Amino acid sequence: MKIEYAKVSALGDRQDNQDRAAVVVAEDAAIMLVFDGMGGHADGAAAAEIGMKVVQDLFTSATLPIFDPQGFLYMALSQAHDEVVGLGKDHAVDFRPRATCAVCLIQEGGTWWAHIGDSRIYQMRQGRVITRSRDHSHVEVLIQEGAITEEEALDHPMRNFVECCIGGDAPVPDMSITRKMNLEQGDVLLACSDGLWSGMNDAEIAEISTRTTMSLADNLKALSMKALTMNAPYSDNTTGTALLWLGD
Repeated sequence: MKIEYAKVSALGDRQDNQDRAAVVVAEDAAIMLVFDGMGGHADGAAAAEIGMKVVQDLFTSATLPIFDPQGFLYMALSQAHDEVVGLGKDHAVDFRPRATCAVCLIQEGGTWWAHIGDSRIYQMRQGRVITRSRDHSHVEVLIQEGAITEEEALDHPMRNFVECCIGGDAPVPDMSITRKMNLEQGDVLLACSDGLWSGMNDAEIAEISTRTTMSLADNLKALSMKALTMNAPYSDNTTGTALLWLGD
């Protein structure tokens, strides 16, 4: 694979950073990971750390390219959930560690996505967002039903309420897993926490793929700085991983 990749994670206007992110690259596959610890619950940072480690370890120990990407993603996030549930077994249910997550697998000229909660994945081509993941949230339901617009959702009073996450209750949470989506030369993938995408529309997110005079790392850093500025003085932890597809 011919790729360029980058990672950024900023504290924002918070006391600690509960986001975790990684890009793991092998000869035949790569995986982008973003886990966002939920600050309203105990040990959100530990939930994100443990969840990411589970998926990362499963990927690095797998035979690549992965034979069944969708099955792998379901299994990996289910195991991550179980580990985080175990972390909170001594807490009351309302205070157990939790996290949202976005995982993007890249291999064989395509990408498969899995996410839980409101951490997102975007695919950009020729300077525009061609698709993105859909949050597990009440606000996303309102968007899909046509009750509110994407722009109205940015300021909706329930924009930070998610309907599922890893950790908390024992049953495996709802998760969205895509089929293979083909990549074209120049496509940019972005996996990020809500601290990065909140407050910005698709056109602003797509700026990461339009600046050709800077590296992908510099573009991702600029996008992060814009999110921090737009959301100040209440900006969240702002985390993202990005990958530029240059071909097989």
